[in-house]
Order: sequence, then structure tokens, then C-alpha cells
Amino acid sequence: MTARMTAVLPLLAMLTGVISSAMAQDLYTSDAIVTGTGEKNRELGFRECLGEVLVKVSGDQRLLAAPAFTPLLERAGSFVASFAYRDRLEGIPIHDEQGTHDRPHDLTCRYEPATIDRLLDALGSRPWPQPRPRIAVLLAVHDQKRSFMLTNDGGESPYMAESLAAATVPLALEARLPTRKTLALERLGPGVVSREGAVQLERLAEKIGGDVALAGTMSWNNEALGWIADWQLASAGKMHRWQIRGVSFDDAFRNAIRGAAQILSGNGAL
Repeated sequence: MTARMTAVLPLLAMLTGVISSAMAQDLYTSDAIVTGTGEKNRELGFRECLGEVLVKVSGDQRLLAAPAFTPLLERAGSFVASFAYRDRLEGIPIHDEQGTHDRPHDLTCRYEPATIDRLLDALGSRPWPQPRPRIAVLLAVHDQKRSFMLTNDGGESPYMAESLAAATVPLALEARLPTRKTLALERLGPGVVSREGAVQLERLAEKIGGDVALAGTMSWNNEALGWIADWQLASAGKMHRWQIRGVSFDDAFRNAIRGAAQILSGNGAL
């Protein structure tokens, strides 16, 4: 087994629902990658972590563009209750001219819930409580050579499943993919998903173990120099649609989960 696949097994398990609630995200913790442990880079990490935790707790991506958010960045470190580092090259000896100040570290910031909740209130937002809806993802992929449905037990594109799982982490969400058997029983193929209505998608979400259905198509487009992704979220009998063009599949999945979070948290659309 490769190091890449070993590292991603916990993420893939989230897609299949194997991970228990003990793996649930701590809403009031966030992470940033910084270079070394010096104060200057730590302050940059504090700024990134503040934005991340506010979005994770609220589900509202628009907070980062709010005028009132910018002044908070100047004192981002003052909101941190505690922080810790993890050397991303732990176990690898320092080599060449590299010093410890050059090594990448994960900076983890922990916040008091009351502190973040007060900041959200000042920004005109509010916490999005747990448990959050589990998102059943029905995705048809059309690449340069073939078309297929993304599943949790298929071998068409394991890196796509990995990427989808990774996209859920910053928003403390869980995505579930169908099995090949479910697709066969429901007679769902790449040309069918986009034609399903809200009620039918919600029924399929329940079969997959989700609370809401996020259906989409991702098509490689040479002119766009990337993927074109169309998403539709069925929730409470209503259908919400959005699109992103000319991006990597990592960005397409991030767009999908951010859009779903924005809607499901009650904060409108992206």
C-alpha cells in the first residue's frame, strides 16, 4: 500500500460511513500550514485559522468577504485559546541547507466556543449546530475517454473519492457515495442523474445513508482547460443549482461542498 493511500484511508472511510461519531470534527479547532515556528509565520497562520474556524462553525463562506471581517484579522492571534505545531516532515532528517525554520508545520488553533460565537454575532451570523446533514453524492463523470458514476467501491477514480472526502473536512461535514450495487438496483447511470427530480433524489439519498442529495456532472473540457461541474442540491423538496468551470476536480469538489454548506446552513447560496 502506498503512503498516499495509507494517509487517505480515514477520509475514504468517512465516505462509506464506517467512521464513528468519535471522528466528528471539533468545530472550534482549525489548521493552517506554516513555514517553521517563527512569530511572523505564526501570525499568518492565525489569520488563516480564524477565517477557517468562522466558516466551519457557521457554514457561511461569505463572512470572509464581509467588511467587518478584515479588522478582525489584525488581532487574529488574540482570539486563539491555545495552539500547537506538528512538523510535517517529522522523522525526516534536516538536509542540505534547510534549517528548522524552513520546515513546513501544521499549526492547529483551538478556540473557546463563546469567543467564536461572539465574533459570528458581530458579523451578523450564527453557529450552525451539529449534527449536520449527511450529504449523499450522486456524481456522473465524463473524462477524455469514458463516462462513469463515482462510487465508494469502484475503481474508476479512487483519487476523486479521496478529493471529495477531503473537501468535507473544513466544514465538518460527511459525504456518502453509492455502491455499485445500489446504482445497478436503481438503474442509475451517467446519463440519468441530471434528470432526476428533487423528490427522487431525496429518496436516493436515504438509500445511500444520507439526509440530503447532492447530484452533479463533471465533464472535462479542453476549451475551458479543466472540468466543468454542474451541481444540484435537493433539500426539503426544493432544488438548488450552481456551476463552476475550468477547474481541477479538487476545486470542483470544494465548490460542491461549500455550496451545499452555504445552503444547508441557511445562509443562502454562494
